[in-house]
Amino acid sequence: MAVIPQAPTATPPPYKLTSTPTPHPLAAAHPPTPTSASASAAMQMQAATTTTAARRLAPKPQPQANRCRPSSVSVVAAGRSRRRSARSSLRASASLDQEVKERASPAAGKSGQATRRDVRNIAIVAHVDHGKTTLVDSMLRQAKVFRDNQVVQERIMDSNDLERERGITILSKNTSITYKGTKINIIDTPGHSDFGGEVERVLNMVEGVLLVVDSVEGPMPQTRFVLKKALEFGHAVVVVVNKIDRPTARPEFVVNSTFELFIELNATDEQCDFQTVYASGIKGKAGLSPENLGDDLGPLFEAILRCIPEPRIEKDGALQLLVSNTEYDEHKGRIAIGRLHAGELQRGMEVKVCTPDDACRISKISELFVYQNFSRVPVDNVSAGDICAVCGINDIMIGETIADKVSGTPLPTIKIEEPTVRMSFSINTSPFVGKEGKYVTSRNLRDRLYRELERNLAMKVEDGETADTFLVSGRGTLHLTILIENMRREGFEFMIGPPKVINKTVDGKLQEPYEIAAVEVPEEYMGSVVELLGKRRGQMVDMQPSGPEGTTLLKYKIPTRGLIGLRNAVLTASRGTAILNTIFDSYGPWAGDLSSRDQGSLVAFEDGSTTSYALLNAQERGILFVSPGQDVYKGQIVGIHQRPGDLAINVCKKKAATNVRSNKETTEF
Repeated sequence: MAVIPQAPTATPPPYKLTSTPTPHPLAAAHPPTPTSASASAAMQMQAATTTTAARRLAPKPQPQANRCRPSSVSVVAAGRSRRRSARSSLRASASLDQEVKERASPAAGKSGQATRRDVRNIAIVAHVDHGKTTLVDSMLRQAKVFRDNQVVQERIMDSNDLERERGITILSKNTSITYKGTKINIIDTPGHSDFGGEVERVLNMVEGVLLVVDSVEGPMPQTRFVLKKALEFGHAVVVVVNKIDRPTARPEFVVNSTFELFIELNATDEQCDFQTVYASGIKGKAGLSPENLGDDLGPLFEAILRCIPEPRIEKDGALQLLVSNTEYDEHKGRIAIGRLHAGELQRGMEVKVCTPDDACRISKISELFVYQNFSRVPVDNVSAGDICAVCGINDIMIGETIADKVSGTPLPTIKIEEPTVRMSFSINTSPFVGKEGKYVTSRNLRDRLYRELERNLAMKVEDGETADTFLVSGRGTLHLTILIENMRREGFEFMIGPPKVINKTVDGKLQEPYEIAAVEVPEEYMGSVVELLGKRRGQMVDMQPSGPEGTTLLKYKIPTRGLIGLRNAVLTASRGTAILNTIFDSYGPWAGDLSSRDQGSLVAFEDGSTTSYALLNAQERGILFVSPGQDVYKGQIVGIHQRPGDLAINVCKKKAATNVRSNKETTEF
């Protein structure tokens, strides 16, 4: 029998037991793993009815049944109706089995599991440039986080200088809003595939995600990656079709494509019954149909409260907090950020910091913060289910568990996919060493690289062949490029080697990483792009029209080696009109040798300072990297040769200052 707690006479607390009276058999959320005879019979019936349903006879159990219904798109509704009817007998049988188990185990309702009705934890995930951060801006404004007369810059969540310069989100960030008495913790995540590690580690803190999809492009490679991770965690998904105000928007195609993506990723029935919200993030409007948008984002907030499950907690259990992110403050030191899974955390209490495989250590909480609106607010205690920031543990690492000092146990650590690209970092040995940077020794370089590992879980650092060389591995070239640029701005001076892919040997055979490349290109340049991808061992997977602008979407499976330097080549072949997106797919057989560079380098002929007179003649040989008045040394690469092979040129030549003018048209000095 289920146990129903007695509500106090005062205002009821924001907790409720999840053990409810036995549901109706037809209302069961998920079938358990079929072990009984009735479940086996139902399985055979289902396999005979539909092959699609037979693929997933034992779906992952959800925290609670999805309370949402999708928008009325005919194709999606028909597909879901067929899937639901095909599984009705299995659901009824499994529900009866579950009812028998619940009655046979009267202590099941006394597990102490509860939910917090006043909190929702969500992450906003999407492909790059689909409008996540802009949508968060509108949500913050309409939740009255800022004053009416307060000047707020665009994309306020992108606080990093590189994020603003490049227009992309690199680091995941936390904020919160309050809507109708419910606190909504929001995590803004990166959209580029190279920063997928940021998405993977923050999904531990939430119960649901907002999947933002562009109303024209539809699901893209990174959309597939982030959705796959969310479904693996069993999270509820609310699909937001953003930029619905675009003239070429095609919402029906986008919703159907998203639903097909759910099926491809083996989503459960309840996950496939996602709520669709149509929105314009830049205008701050949303609605449940593309033709009827509201005056604000009210329909989106309502969908979050209705469809995102309440946090499941153990209010009276032993303290457990999994650290999913860290920050650093000059005054407070290292700050650990995570979701409190069980118990209550108090300021000044002693805790145990541990991992599943290492020895535990005792620490003390000096300060405690929660996210309120757009800032961290100090508090004395935090209840389970909320996201908080903890100070006082200077050696805390991502993936560790802050547990009860006496009876606490560690939570499973965070697992991140392996890197695919490697570069070598070494100290600067050129003649110009020490002229630009502040930190030039191998000790400085080593300390900085290993400090990066404390926050960047998707990156790996290994010692190289020499004491002053380090091998740095990441998800892609952009992932490593951001690290290089950050270190340069911090005053580090070092040399880097060319990017190389990380190969594996499986059963004695060499395998290399493959990625899915999606290229949107106008039809008149499609031939040049197809030829370019073919030379790099790419295999076409799909080709379809993309919108009414006369563009075509090409999907290729291509070795990661072939993607190095591909972006600029594609832009050149398409006159700057193509859009290239990639996502890691899998490891496959070695594709053979391929040529990624058809051009050589321009090398400085001698030491000195460059002159306009010399560069005027040298620019006919290719593309130059240097400008007049810049110091160069012999052997330095100063440009890209327009033909194969390297060419030594003199970029320091000066015009003879005599009365005889051999070339009167050349007046540069």
